[in-house]
Amino acid sequence: MDIHERFVLQDCPHCGGAGMLEEENGWCVYAVCMDCGCQTAPFEYRTPAEREKAAETAAMLWNVGKVIRQENGE
Repeated sequence: MDIHERFVLQDCPHCGGAGMLEEENGWCVYAVCMDCGCQTAPFEYRTPAEREKAAETAAMLWNVGKVIRQENGE
């Protein structure tokens, strides 16, 4: 299953940039802004079903505006 096609991300809740689902070496997934770098928390998975649930959770939190934003110097 391609999580990038299944889950639609709204524009970044902070800057309005494009959001994208990212994966880290096959163990977690999170949503991130391609412009300002805001992101959701990472959600771990071990199985394909957990991967889908992690992507769904990351997309849902992104779409309701629950993001982590780092200021310059942090």
